[in-house]
Amino acid sequence: MNRLVSALAFCLIVAAGAGTAAGAQTADFRLPQTPAGKAVEAYFKAFNAGEEAMKAFFSGFISKEALQKTPLDVRLDRYRQMRGRLQSLEPQKLADARDNFVSVVARTGAGELVRLDFEFEAAAPFGLLGIRIEDMGGGGGQGPRPEPKKDDAELAEAVRAYAGRAVETGEFSGVILIARNGKPFFEEAFGEADREKNVRNTTDTKFNVGSIDKTFTGLAIRELAAEKKLALDDRLGKYLPDYPNKDAAAKVTIRHLLEMSSGIGDFFGDRYEAADKEKILTLADYLPLFADKPLEFEPGKGNKYSNGGYVVLGLIIEKVTGADYDSYIRDHVFKPAGMADSGWSEKTARMPGLAVGYEREGSAWKSNYDTLPGKGSSAGGGYSTARDLLNYTVALEKGIFGAAGESERGGFGIAGGAPGLNAAVEWDPQRGVTIVVMANLSPPSATGMARQIRAWLPR
Repeated sequence: MNRLVSALAFCLIVAAGAGTAAGAQTADFRLPQTPAGKAVEAYFKAFNAGEEAMKAFFSGFISKEALQKTPLDVRLDRYRQMRGRLQSLEPQKLADARDNFVSVVARTGAGELVRLDFEFEAAAPFGLLGIRIEDMGGGGGQGPRPEPKKDDAELAEAVRAYAGRAVETGEFSGVILIARNGKPFFEEAFGEADREKNVRNTTDTKFNVGSIDKTFTGLAIRELAAEKKLALDDRLGKYLPDYPNKDAAAKVTIRHLLEMSSGIGDFFGDRYEAADKEKILTLADYLPLFADKPLEFEPGKGNKYSNGGYVVLGLIIEKVTGADYDSYIRDHVFKPAGMADSGWSEKTARMPGLAVGYEREGSAWKSNYDTLPGKGSSAGGGYSTARDLLNYTVALEKGIFGAAGESERGGFGIAGGAPGLNAAVEWDPQRGVTIVVMANLSPPSATGMARQIRAWLPR
């Protein structure tokens, strides 16, 4: 579930802002005429031009080592997902530039601000190693990066102090885990899991992960495709013949749903606000919130973030496998990854060890209970722990999910958030670093913390 901050494979997306038409470069934007600067300029042109241009960019600018680790077809698949959510990128401001590092603030086609960090080889030919895209949190963070710490011990000390101050100011409550090569060197809990009962967070506390669940849904769909139990270009109506919108059933493919190019809208809105949320317990219970609405655009001809589309993917998983969504993900994703403390729970069950989400209401804290559905979905709203999310990245690194996990093995940044909940995972296998931050406060409590930690990582 995600009402304010969306999850994006390899990206952390943002709160909306006003903007100019995307795709055109602002008049005062200039990149350095260095190999790195020219590569970044080529990236923006290729991103907006389309798949063939991106294919040429990857072939011409990615370092040989990085391309071997994450092959071209995987990078193109990742680009399709990014393009589906970001739509286009318009450079706004050069935030930082060095021989092997360039950081640019850009506006997406949806009018959102993101910051792209491009990291290059330290010497000629300065091949591109990787790109990070992060939440701008309303436009902040446009200056130079904080200086990296000299080693992991100094990093841990800085994070502990920073998180402690954030707890005191009401900006953080949760768990932080930082691992190198799959082994945590920092794993600590801060703040309270239940303020009414004075229960503190622990490293085993479960948190609502919001839209991070979309990652597991996408993986399950790719597993089923690899097993020839479905095809990504199959129409929605093949599996859900009674889907309320017959136009969508006939035109929308599974690939459209994965890439958020289906035209199916969101389930959050007036209907959700008016609904008896405690009765939203199954994936089918979400359908009346969005499924009968007209498509917002012709499938494959536009892009828009769609929680509804991922509910539909969950229903397809149920139809194909004959199992309920929760059980299938537990048996085919969580168990193989060693994620024993992840899943979905009815909110009335008050699961032991699950943190209560809180929102600021003036100077007081208010539970987010009334904003939650009766149970989360394939679009989000499940729970997990920091150690489980680390285990997921380790499972991907080991290739446990086979071909279905290939598109994520090069690393990612994923996040989820809504009132009273925020979680972020940053996994960079090239550097051997994983950052997991989980919070029972509203965004950017976790995404902002993860951003700060990443800026401090020893180079």
